[in-house]
Amino acid sequence: MSRQGWLALSAGAILAGLTAGCLMKQAVSEKQMEPSVRLLVLDPGHFHAALVQKTMYEQISPEVSVYAPDGPELDDYLASIEAFNTRPENPTAWLQRVYKGPDYLERMLSEKKGNVVVISGKNSLKTDYIYQSVRAGLNVLADKPMVIAPEKFPLLVESFRTAEKNGVLLYDIMTERFEITTILQKELASIPAVFGHLQRGSLEEPAVVKESVHHFSKYVAGRPLRRPAWFFDSAQRGEDLADVSTHLVDLIQWECFPEEPMDYRRDIQMLRARRWTTSMTVEQFREVTGLEDWPEYLKPYVKDNVLYVKANGQMDYALRGIHARVCVRWEYRAPEGAGDMHYSILQGSRCNLVIRQGPQETYKPTLYVESVEGKLSPKHLETAVLRTLQKKYPGIGLERVDERRWKILIPDSYYVGHEAHFAQVMQNFLRYLREGRLPDWEVPNMLAKYYTTMEAVKAADRQEN
Repeated sequence: MSRQGWLALSAGAILAGLTAGCLMKQAVSEKQMEPSVRLLVLDPGHFHAALVQKTMYEQISPEVSVYAPDGPELDDYLASIEAFNTRPENPTAWLQRVYKGPDYLERMLSEKKGNVVVISGKNSLKTDYIYQSVRAGLNVLADKPMVIAPEKFPLLVESFRTAEKNGVLLYDIMTERFEITTILQKELASIPAVFGHLQRGSLEEPAVVKESVHHFSKYVAGRPLRRPAWFFDSAQRGEDLADVSTHLVDLIQWECFPEEPMDYRRDIQMLRARRWTTSMTVEQFREVTGLEDWPEYLKPYVKDNVLYVKANGQMDYALRGIHARVCVRWEYRAPEGAGDMHYSILQGSRCNLVIRQGPQETYKPTLYVESVEGKLSPKHLETAVLRTLQKKYPGIGLERVDERRWKILIPDSYYVGHEAHFAQVMQNFLRYLREGRLPDWEVPNMLAKYYTTMEAVKAADRQEN
């Protein structure tokens, strides 16, 4: 071959190699850009299932496979997604592939059209859904609670073991960790010059209290919320010692012992628990469910055409010797201008950190710092807030209310609202999926949380018997 021909061949080979290399890089780049997560939505009977999809995520494919029994709960979920897809501002672009039928669970497990199962529906079914999903090698993002019946707690323990064995993640949706006043309460409690050390408290005067008030009638994503009738049946939804209390128990662990693994077999002592009912007229029931009459399974809770919902609960327990109280109450509708409300106190040796959300705060969660017997130095507090915390949370400030009390000033931009917290939880979960693991403390603390709520249910049973 002539030298000219060899050069031409070499140039062609080099060009072909460069072209192939470029195509390979493009293919790799496109592969990297492909979403790594495909959602499976299982039996979406609660509005939280839709809120997970209120925004889009680069890591998640827009094509979602839904498996559920036919009925109004599925219809409500699909209507919510359609509303997100067609809203004027920042519409989503979900493509819902729906399978309806009595064998929906078996169909999902056999087809495996995704790798992350979102579970938010009838609480009595969740523990079994979770176990079946992780056993099939699927990651699970579950709305709280993961368990409502004490006899099911061992199955939840086994679910976490199975998830670890199969190399998948099991995680619950703890939105309240993203509420700004709770975040700042946790931050200030970690500064000894301000907070001192966490007090131990007593049964009658616990050192940590978390209370919340919720409402059956409310608006979600700008629409009146339609609740399924089973929501008012403690056998299907669970009582609030097992349901909403999970958020409050989680926050106590998260704030008092941040990133410290709990051992539920030795760190938790349930001291007492009780439950009581909220009444609902048939007119209120029709308004919030759209049903004309009580279904058969609710009739045992009806007297003189009034439904008595086992909606309220309080527990007192010790966590590593710290006395804590959790209380959840339900009312039918919030006062004008209000929504769900929260109260929280952490008692320190130098100050108490208190979140209030009453009429005085115009129903907006507000964090106060209250000095204990003059032990808090105003200079130390100002340094903590204006020099330390402002670096992480620009714009926050401090206002002196009286001689012993200050209010933390928080810009409105930090109050993103409960619905936005679902996207924040999902972003965390997606990061854990990329890393292939949860933080070391998360699984033991989920187990500790659900052990606490199940012990509360058992204690309330004993109190009634």
